[in-house]
Amino acid sequence: MGATADQATVSLLRWLRRQLRQPTPERERLEAAVANDDPAEARRLLARYPFGDAQRAHVEGLIARWERSRGAR
Repeated sequence: MGATADQATVSLLRWLRRQLRQPTPERERLEAAVANDDPAEARRLLARYPFGDAQRAHVEGLIARWERSRGAR
């Protein structure tokens, strides 16, 4: 992973850990999707969460940034 991809995934992981404070199987799956560089799986898993509009927009932006950084490799 390049530096930009690393920054995007670190931002996403930090956000996930703040929002999903308890280590649950769902959070572990999300972290695995990030570790395996799979933004589509992360997006699919996050679609299940009842985020507010602002939270949803923020996490979608983080995933979009991650996807763009993958294409820059």
